[in-house]
Amino acid sequence: MVTMELDFENRHTPFEGCFNFRDIGGYPTEDGRTLRWGRYFRAGRQDRMTKADLSLVAEKGIRTQIDLRRSDEIDDQGVGPLVEIGVRYVRHPVIPDGGSEVLNKIVGATGISGERYLGYLSFDPSPWIGYLDIIASADEQPLLIHCTAGKDRTGITTAFVLSILGVPEEVIIADYLLTNRDVRRQVDFVEANFGLPPDMSREALVKATGVPNNAMTVFLNGLKRDHGGPIEYLKSIGVSEATFDAIRGTLLTD
Repeated sequence: MVTMELDFENRHTPFEGCFNFRDIGGYPTEDGRTLRWGRYFRAGRQDRMTKADLSLVAEKGIRTQIDLRRSDEIDDQGVGPLVEIGVRYVRHPVIPDGGSEVLNKIVGATGISGERYLGYLSFDPSPWIGYLDIIASADEQPLLIHCTAGKDRTGITTAFVLSILGVPEEVIIADYLLTNRDVRRQVDFVEANFGLPPDMSREALVKATGVPNNAMTVFLNGLKRDHGGPIEYLKSIGVSEATFDAIRGTLLTD
């Protein structure tokens, strides 16, 4: 598999206590346009942000936080500190409570995989519709979309958005794989502040924190096989052409 090299340093913000935070701006589309910078950020959990992090994130002017996590994750981590600086908080859990056990029955305990991502589509599709409706509104931007690690649920939701925008598949895959560029820094943070999990080596944690090279490819190929592609799947669950057009209008250059 051939993957593109993307400008990680320009789009990644190295917060002290928040990881996998990056901007999708600047990506090219099939029709020659580019994605606007500073409109759509993707990330992992923010509850460990430092005061310096909060000062830095405030400069980004984020208006809306879209949270994809389950309620048990929020009970453990909280909603994060962005609400304290006036960011509107919205929750659209793409995996329901108990969903991990359901996925294990559907696809097996595969760990992170494209097959598991396809299993997400077996749940209620209303969260997909809900977050796309928010993204379609310029008044909600700049926005931050996140889960706990900012790689799996955030990765496939971002893949849907990039597909709507007409970003080439190889760029969608490369964006997903940028997660692996921030893994060792995240593991350093965990080891220094909490220690390694019991019975897990540092290298095992590095692997678990990253994403597999083929997972997004398998996910996108599965969408084509089962639904005709990402856009066709979204249409099948009720996302309208008007929503697609509005997302393109807010996130693409003229």
